[in-house]
Amino acid sequence: MKFKYFFTHLLTGLLFLLLTNYSAIAQTGCKATYGATQKTFRLATGSPGELGLLKELATAFNERQGTTLCWVKAGSGKSLKLLKEKQVDVIMVHAPAAEKKAVKDGWAIKRSLIGSNEFYIVGPKNDPAQISSAASAADAYARIAEAKAGFLSRGDNSGTNKKELGIWKTAGITPTGDWYLVTKDFMMATLKKANKVKGYFMTDSSTWVAGKKGLDNLVVLFRGDPVLINTYHGLCQPEGATNGQTYASQFIDFLNSSPGQKIISDYGKSLYGQGMYNDAAYAKQYDH
Repeated sequence: MKFKYFFTHLLTGLLFLLLTNYSAIAQTGCKATYGATQKTFRLATGSPGELGLLKELATAFNERQGTTLCWVKAGSGKSLKLLKEKQVDVIMVHAPAAEKKAVKDGWAIKRSLIGSNEFYIVGPKNDPAQISSAASAADAYARIAEAKAGFLSRGDNSGTNKKELGIWKTAGITPTGDWYLVTKDFMMATLKKANKVKGYFMTDSSTWVAGKKGLDNLVVLFRGDPVLINTYHGLCQPEGATNGQTYASQFIDFLNSSPGQKIISDYGKSLYGQGMYNDAAYAKQYDH
C-alpha cells in the first residue's frame, strides 16, 4: 500500500511538471521559426517581427552561423518579462527605462542600440481635436481629451503603451471615459481599428508605412516632437543562463555589425519606396 501511495504521488508530481512546462511553452510558442537546425535560440519582439524585418535579419544571421531563430511575438513589456523569466534568450525592444533597470538588476546584458523609428499621431482627416496645430505631443493629447475625441490605446504594457501613458502624464491627464478605447491588441490590429472607427492613435512610423495603403480614413496629423522618437535596443540573457544564450549574444553582435545595420536601414525601400527604420548611427542622437 505504501508503494502504491508513493507511486501515485510520483505520477501526480510528474504530470504536474509536464503540464507546467507545456503551459510555459504554449505561452511563449514560436509565432514563426527561421532556420532548421538544432542550434536554436528564442527572440521576443513586436513590430520588427510583425513587419518582416526580423525575418531578413534572422535569415542573414542563420546563413552565417547555422542557427535557427524562434520568434515569440510580444510587445516590449512582455518581451522583458519573458527575458527575466528565462523563457527567451534575446529581445529587441523600445522601453529604455525598463531596459536600463534590467541591466542594473543583472538579469539582462549587452544592451545595444540597434536603430530607431518614430511615433506618429494619426487620426481622422477632419481632425476634430485640431491636433495638427499642436505645439507638442502632450498638447495634442490634451486637445484630444478636451474634445473627447475617440482615441485608441493598446493598453498592453508594450513600449508604445508606456510611451503613450508617459505623454498623458506630461499633459497632466488621466484618460478615462467612452472616448478612450483600450484594444489590448498589437500595433497593426489597433491601427486598423482606429481606421474603422475614425479615431486617433499613436502608431510607429514603420507600421504606418506598411499599412497606410489600406487606411483610407486616417492621416498623419502630428509628428516631430523629440519625445516621439522610438529607439530600439537588443538585450540578452547573462552568460550561461539559457541554452541559446551564446547564439543570442552573437545575434546582438550581428545587429551592430555593418551587414546587420545595412539590413535595418534598407528594410522597406524595395517594398514601400522608403526605409522603415533608421540605423543606430542616426538613432544615437536620440538615445538617452
